[in-house]
Amino acid sequence: MTRPPRFPVPLDRLHGKAPGHSRKSATEVLRPQRPLQHAAEHAAKQAAGQGTPSGLGMDSAAVRERMVQRLRADGIRHEGVLQAFATVERHRFVDSALATQAYEDTSLPIGLSQTISKPSVVARMLALLFEGENARSNGHLGRVMEIGTGCGYQAALLALLARSVVSIERLQALHDKARTHLGERRQGDLRLVYGDGRLGHAPRAPYDSIVAAAGGEDLPTAWLDQLAVGGRLVAPMFDAARGGQGLVVVDRTAAGYVRHWQDAVHFVPLKSGAA
Repeated sequence: MTRPPRFPVPLDRLHGKAPGHSRKSATEVLRPQRPLQHAAEHAAKQAAGQGTPSGLGMDSAAVRERMVQRLRADGIRHEGVLQAFATVERHRFVDSALATQAYEDTSLPIGLSQTISKPSVVARMLALLFEGENARSNGHLGRVMEIGTGCGYQAALLALLARSVVSIERLQALHDKARTHLGERRQGDLRLVYGDGRLGHAPRAPYDSIVAAAGGEDLPTAWLDQLAVGGRLVAPMFDAARGGQGLVVVDRTAAGYVRHWQDAVHFVPLKSGAA
């Protein structure tokens, strides 16, 4: 069992300032939300034939089901996670020129030197979150904080698996893109925040689940402070001993924090500030 490093300046408010961080304040976008609907219900509607295939056939449930079968073959067993992937149309979150690659197991560029992660990596991280104490007890991910909204795809998946989601993006252009992509498809209690993800989002803490789409050489103290007892954090992190990035899983217990390593991964760097 290891405890997180303590820094001299507590990072306990999203609008707080810490050394090396931007002075820009975060802007939270709040919209009326529809009640949370589970992924299984959405998948059932798709199976019933709702939605007409487009010219590319990308919005056919059969296309997504083939992706789900690959995830299952790769070892993803959590049915809720698989149902979410069967429901959310990944091609709507990438450039139209890349739509035909949307359901392949590959990362794709989304602009500003950022990418949408491979489906297999996203599924692995979500499945790991479900192994946390609170998620196992509740049957859902509870209150979730996502660091790095990107194009909004993972936020859409999380909204089907959680009680509420706060998703933070430091790049204004991507924050705006995610708002556009989600649009009327936004489900449940999903809030998009523009700001410095390293500071987390204290107003909605504590979180049962925290997931990051960017990795650095440390885990920000704010994330650890905002993780609920019984909660789980999954994030990429550089480890010199391993010579690269790996997924680190942190569980918060009543006695402290327990950290262990998972698969090798490759994510964009975690940066401070908003731009």
